[in-house]
Amino acid sequence: MTSVHMEIPDLRTVATHAAPRIIESTVVPLGLFLLGLRILGVWGAMTAGLVWVYALILIRVCLRRRVPGVLLIGAVTLTARTIVAMASHSVVVYFLQPSLGTMLIAGAFLFSVAINRPLAGRLAADFCPLPNEVHANTHVRTFFRQISLLWAFTQAMNAAVTVYLLFSQSLGTFVVLRTVVSTSTTLVAIVVSALWFKRSMRRHGISVQLPTWRRAVAA
Repeated sequence: MTSVHMEIPDLRTVATHAAPRIIESTVVPLGLFLLGLRILGVWGAMTAGLVWVYALILIRVCLRRRVPGVLLIGAVTLTARTIVAMASHSVVVYFLQPSLGTMLIAGAFLFSVAINRPLAGRLAADFCPLPNEVHANTHVRTFFRQISLLWAFTQAMNAAVTVYLLFSQSLGTFVVLRTVVSTSTTLVAIVVSALWFKRSMRRHGISVQLPTWRRAVAA
């Protein structure tokens, strides 16, 4: 077996690569929602965020550019929240909307495995610019299928715990705990994914250098 060395880009490179995608798919829609809430009301705010996300997707399709996976997830999530919001005016249902989006994301991960186009691989390309030959590697593609199942389980568990907290805690406590649970489960999943990737690749003779904040400069 031929030994292959794979070095993941340093964290600063990854952050620079991922920042525009996070801004356009998360930060801007949130800003549009808050602005629309003050100017247009709640329905106008929901519509503004939805129009922004689908406009980005349409522009990329027209320009024949790749649509980032995180943008597709954002579109699915916002669509689900808007549909549910238009169908009810309950505070409980409003706070259930993010959980519905999380469950849809879990389903998207499972479906991507079923059609052999693992969503984890698309998201990895959004946040970590690896060479094409790495993504085409058989062992790497197998890993992305496995890790997509992990993320499907993580997202489903996150949604289940959030729903439990909504019905068992006061509203103020729920908002705080929801943020803690969502952030902690995501960070744990990221760490597990990175360590699992390194171990899985090493079994197939592929050496992986986990990222540092800045690439070391040779003397």
